[in-house]
Amino acid sequence: MRFHSLPESKRYPQDESEYAIVLHRYNSVLDELFAGTDVYVITPVWTTDPDVPPHQPDAGYWRSLLVADDVDPEFRTYYHLFASRQPWQHGCINDLLRDVADDKVADVLITDIRLQRIHHPYDGGADVFLATPEERDGMRDRHAGWLSSHPAGL
Repeated sequence: MRFHSLPESKRYPQDESEYAIVLHRYNSVLDELFAGTDVYVITPVWTTDPDVPPHQPDAGYWRSLLVADDVDPEFRTYYHLFASRQPWQHGCINDLLRDVADDKVADVLITDIRLQRIHHPYDGGADVFLATPEERDGMRDRHAGWLSSHPAGL
């Protein structure tokens, strides 16, 4: 399911009042998903080099993926994933979420340690993957005003 981070599907916040809305929406959903549990915060680094780049602050190297293979090594793309495990607390990753909202960081995932619920924030909103249709429907109903009016839900 997809939630928009600002009213009327506005993509980027322009002032502190809009950042407050974005962070409220991200954290409200994250609190519902993960309150009282540990989460993995997974952040990527894209490179054209298979070597693992320096570790991210407070995150350990997890794995690397070859995303775009090419006979010419200059055109190969690698996706290096870093993960940290931490107890979920409201607002604990606000700096990261602000960077996501500004499109400074992309492809972040926040997930429970069993990988049953995934929150994927992006500039403009968040995709949420839940364990059951009932969970999805309940969350959708609680935050109906944050859904897209587009027929496909995008």
